[in-house]
Amino acid sequence: MITTTNTPSRLLCTLLLLCPLAGTAATPAKAAPAKPPAPIRVLLAPALETTLASQLVGRITAVNVSLGQSFAKGTPLVRFDCSEQNARLKMSEAELAATRENYEAKLRLQGLQQASEVEVSLAASNVAKARAQIGLSRAQLTPCTVHAPFAGRAVKVAVKPHQGVNQGQILLELVSHGSLKLRLNAPAKWVGWLKRGTPFEVQIDETGKPYRARVVAINGRIDAVSQTIELEGVIDQASPELLPGMSGSARFTPPA
Repeated sequence: MITTTNTPSRLLCTLLLLCPLAGTAATPAKAAPAKPPAPIRVLLAPALETTLASQLVGRITAVNVSLGQSFAKGTPLVRFDCSEQNARLKMSEAELAATRENYEAKLRLQGLQQASEVEVSLAASNVAKARAQIGLSRAQLTPCTVHAPFAGRAVKVAVKPHQGVNQGQILLELVSHGSLKLRLNAPAKWVGWLKRGTPFEVQIDETGKPYRARVVAINGRIDAVSQTIELEGVIDQASPELLPGMSGSARFTPPA
């Protein structure tokens, strides 16, 4: 018969259930899995956007685009009343015709030895001056018609036909057709693994759908206040339901 004597420490261990069983080793605790990064807010923006302003003081005769309407590149969007500029162009053309006739007459007289070389040179200079005046008159006619700089849509129409405007006054705000840009600010500590082409998923609030996207541009400077870096991305698949100004959340998967 074998008897065992429990020491006080052994007895306390048994009562508190703190002692490992004989012949077994303590199992180390498993590390908690790393939490995925929090989603980042994103904004959809057009590839191109611009504000067109009047380059002259005048009266508008026609506005050929309405709010939300699509247009092709080069479409005349706004026309001004440029009667005065057209009259100046006709005067310049008439002046050119007169100076050319005078120059040709001086050449004939020079052949007859009745006009000097200086007279012929002055007549030629007057022709060149008249041609330059025509170029100036045509340049002054250019702002009379405002053409679309790219294919897109009008998001703001600030003027109406028969309205008088001043130089620098806003006429239209335009956004381009085509793929949209995703604008977002990622934590600065991601700089070590973020690069062009890094894939991510974006959930757009207005559509409730997820979209595959990728990074196409990374700012060369970190914001010292927010400790974030600005990124631009694009959505891989064609998504005509998306519009500029929509927003959502982007989720990145850092490399293991």
